Amino acid sequence: QVQLVESGGGLVQAGGSLRVSCAAPGSGFFIRTMGWYRQGPGKQREMVATTTTGGSTNYADSVKGRFTISTDTAKNTVYLQMNSLKPEDTAVYFCNAGVLVPGDEVVYDIWGQGTQVTVSS
Repeated sequence: QVQLVESGGGLVQAGGSLRVSCAAPGSGFFIRTMGWYRQGPGKQREMVATTTTGGSTNYADSVKGRFTISTDTAKNTVYLQMNSLKPEDTAVYFCNAGVLVPGDEVVYDIWGQGTQVTVSS
């Protein structure tokens, strides 16, 4: 069973930076997509940034120019570098992966447990 392990959240002042990481340890599967979503207080979960094995990336308009998603395919790890953080970036950040298991005909949608990012004003 594929699991995602997140780390790197925390408390930071506005204008500061944080990097969150998400790893999918193990073998016997292939990751097709990875991404970050967030859910702020009283809000719905929203896409922050996604990336594919082909290298294409997609960002929410609210984070363009401030956040950067990157991957280490050898480690099945995705990173989200967050710069110029704002109080409105405060949320639980969830890692997501589209995982293909050889022999299956579907891409499984896997979620991490979430990591809290709090930006103080």
